[in-house]
Amino acid sequence: MKHLRSIAEVGTEGVLRLLDLTDTMVEVNQRPNPKVPALRGKTVCNLFYEDSTRTRLSFETAAKRLSADVMTFTVKDSSVNKGESLRDTIETVAAMGVHAFVIRHGSSGVPWQVSRWTTASIINGGDGWHAHPTQALLDAYTVRTALGRTGGLDGLHVAIVGDIRHSRVARSDVEVFTALGAEVTLVAPATLLPPVAPVPTTDDLDAVIEKLDVLYLLRMQRERMTEALVPSLREYSTRFGLTAERARRLPEHALVMHPGPMNRGVEILVEPSELPGAVITQQVANGVAVRMAVLFELLGAGRDMEIDE
Repeated sequence: MKHLRSIAEVGTEGVLRLLDLTDTMVEVNQRPNPKVPALRGKTVCNLFYEDSTRTRLSFETAAKRLSADVMTFTVKDSSVNKGESLRDTIETVAAMGVHAFVIRHGSSGVPWQVSRWTTASIINGGDGWHAHPTQALLDAYTVRTALGRTGGLDGLHVAIVGDIRHSRVARSDVEVFTALGAEVTLVAPATLLPPVAPVPTTDDLDAVIEKLDVLYLLRMQRERMTEALVPSLREYSTRFGLTAERARRLPEHALVMHPGPMNRGVEILVEPSELPGAVITQQVANGVAVRMAVLFELLGAGRDMEIDE
């Protein structure tokens, strides 16, 4: 595997291989000294043209735990402010000896474009509304471990609720969950759904909530909206928010997930820590292990034994 730009290009077998490898990385992270020499001598550059907390810090932590060198690029501190193009930035940084770029950008398709300008591996850290494959992988891993699965997710019913239209997480999650055999329903007002949806949709959360194994909540991405798409946040919360009453109607085993950051009082109106099925902090923790697995898969060829202590 050369790049990780989308779930589709990895395929179901590739997803399963990465999830299995993540089990090993979880074990590494549980050690008193969670660091191994697996990627010593490799350099990873985090190239973030959009703000990020979880993804950027998660990749930094993952690379360092595998003993890779890490370069972090943020637009506000770079020559982009002097007019430097994306291609010039990539070629300049690549000349310093980078083996992998983790790229977040506001325009869809940028990771594919960048892969034409460098021989380094490209990992999509989120491109526009399009894709966020490592978030989808950590979500799938979280579901698999929390519900005691060892292979796929056959027979599970996942509802993704909220601003589907602007969500790269939703698109990648639909790909990974369906690839692993789960049934996915998108729940949102018509104005927040894509023009063509690859799975069933509904605008009635109450009609499906008692049948769910996973309730996946998304925030309203108001920074990507150019028009008013819901009458009011209060009305949106009434119809699509996780209230205490809806939480009581979830099956006892059901998981509650969120990619962060949360808009409390909008898509979630209860305290997540008080929900027995909430695995939101587990998602964050699993993100480090999943990204370790991705980096090792891309850069660790021939180094299989070096994850040992």
